[in-house]
Amino acid sequence: METNAANTDTDAPAPGIAATSALERRIDLSIAIADLEKDVDLRLKRLGRNMKMSGFRPGKVPAHIIRQQYGDQARNDALSEALKGLLSDAVTAQRLRVAGTPKIEAKNDGSTSHIEFSATFEVFPEITLSDIGHLEIERPVLDVGPVEIEGTIEILRKQRVRYELVDRAAANADRVSIDFLGKKDGVPFQGGQGQDYQFVLGEGRMLPDFENAVVGTRPGESKSFEMTFPAEYFSRELAGQTVTFEITVKEVGEPILPEVDAEFAKSLGVDDGDLAKMHDEIEANLRREVKKRLQAKITAQVMDSLLQANPIDVPMALVEREIERLTQLARHDMEQRGMKVKDVPMQREWFVEQAERRVRLGLILAEIVKHNELQARPEQVRALVEDAAQSYAHPQEVIRWYYAQPERLGDFESAAIEANVVAWMLAGVTVRDKPAVFAELMGQTS
Repeated sequence: METNAANTDTDAPAPGIAATSALERRIDLSIAIADLEKDVDLRLKRLGRNMKMSGFRPGKVPAHIIRQQYGDQARNDALSEALKGLLSDAVTAQRLRVAGTPKIEAKNDGSTSHIEFSATFEVFPEITLSDIGHLEIERPVLDVGPVEIEGTIEILRKQRVRYELVDRAAANADRVSIDFLGKKDGVPFQGGQGQDYQFVLGEGRMLPDFENAVVGTRPGESKSFEMTFPAEYFSRELAGQTVTFEITVKEVGEPILPEVDAEFAKSLGVDDGDLAKMHDEIEANLRREVKKRLQAKITAQVMDSLLQANPIDVPMALVEREIERLTQLARHDMEQRGMKVKDVPMQREWFVEQAERRVRLGLILAEIVKHNELQARPEQVRALVEDAAQSYAHPQEVIRWYYAQPERLGDFESAAIEANVVAWMLAGVTVRDKPAVFAELMGQTS
């Protein structure tokens, strides 16, 4: 149950509503038995007017039969409605905003004229926004130029690399195929063996000491070497332990990068193979991606600053709801990846910290939006939809699809509101520009 009444000072509840914690409240509710029974009688009479039963004319079923069949249901409905009305009147009178569903428990006090209940519920916190004038935001800046574009083309070439078998010693960037067997104290250990196992030297798929031992070996060559696993290795049985590996190099493949020609352009979706068009599309996509990543970094700083500047308690009812939502999203993501969700038990603890952060941030942002009129404007939403559609082959069809059903625009409306909050924040704090490193921004490790 949530009320829409205006919020007041939740630290000073009015008489009749007791504070049991920062956000939890309790109120006693009393229902006169006589009034309850009158409501039950009225409900049964209304039901009997149209009730049909074999052997009786419509509306002529005896009252005692109606009560026998539907008395419990009528009483439960009457009781539920009475409690809902009493609680709603109480929280509305005190101008409280209830978060989640109240927990109602019967109280056995021996009364013969009234039924007593206790209702426990949480309220939304009172939020007084802190001044942001003293805060600083470091804004990453990066202008996409020829170096970044050519670097991106080089990455796209590497993504389309092929390997040609060679009869020479393996070097960095080569793809090797090996058989290996690892032993600890002379005994093979779990996960320490493989046949025809392929990996690219220098990509970090294997531990550095293992890769270093492979470098310099030729196809058909075998060797044995000792290696010590890092102390922080994920396997406790192997962390910090020295083992012996025996390897046989089966194949060495030399990387062959594609030429930047018409065929390469076609592989990137440029149907006519026009290199100029390919270059323009890469530049446009890169600028869009860089802009998105720069904005994401700024947004993350803004949100962190708002959380630090506005510490608030959050209703656990909302946190639990968010935990359930995050759990369902995780399950869906795993299913999309082809994993069997039933084989992976979800633990509530995985999502608690993230859920609390999201709820706390949501409450703060809602207050900022309300006080500063930062709601999403139609033209903002439209611009975001059009920008997202540019990555598809037929942008106008994508735009029409989103606007065919208003609920599809929800994510764009949220993004527009978030952008408004960020802009409001940047206008009120000290902003210091800092050049961003392209490789770091794009998550390029090598």
